[in-house]
Amino acid sequence: MAIQISPSILSADFAHLADEAAAVPTADWLHVDVMDGHFVPNLTLGLPVVESLARAAATPLDCHLMIEDPDRWAPAYAEAGAGSVTIHAKAASAPVRTLREIRRQGARAGLALNPAEPVDPYADLLGEMDMLLLMTVEPGFGGQKFLDLVLPKIRRARELMDERGAAVWLQVDGGVSDETIERAAEAGADVFVAGSAVYGAQDPAGAVDSLRAQAERVSKLA
Repeated sequence: MAIQISPSILSADFAHLADEAAAVPTADWLHVDVMDGHFVPNLTLGLPVVESLARAAATPLDCHLMIEDPDRWAPAYAEAGAGSVTIHAKAASAPVRTLREIRRQGARAGLALNPAEPVDPYADLLGEMDMLLLMTVEPGFGGQKFLDLVLPKIRRARELMDERGAAVWLQVDGGVSDETIERAAEAGADVFVAGSAVYGAQDPAGAVDSLRAQAERVSKLA
């Protein structure tokens, strides 16, 4: 599996999202954090912005739903044009049904776990998802420091995927930078969400390429 970089527009200029999307032409995805002010304390954007950005951006959208009742709302994000839609396990009442519905709408389906949530209870669901997202910060705000305590869980998730022959991407989100990406890649992650490390750089496109090179240098998967 190839290393992939997904810049988070949470750290971009919301007044110029189309331009910010164009500023990272070598990115694999644009990570879109949808927060409802309930599941997490922050409030960001929703379906209308995703629909507009999907039309304007050349890079596919990786929508991360940090919302209550994702069973109701997730399929609509796939229908709106997102290439990948991720729901949080602790927020979903019917995760299998919702993951299948996301796929039915033509998007990749992801399941997210917070730092304190163990991965083993979800091993049987690997066949129902295209991506497993392990949060490396507590969700809700950008700019937080990477939590090294998640590294063993990344390794365990990779072990489970290898044991089951699951072709599932392993994404990490939170505090990913030039100082942390190699640790996450060594542990087995292959998709990296980076916000301030990309959009806080003078050259966002160069930051994407640099992060990718770092991860590829140490990854056992590259």
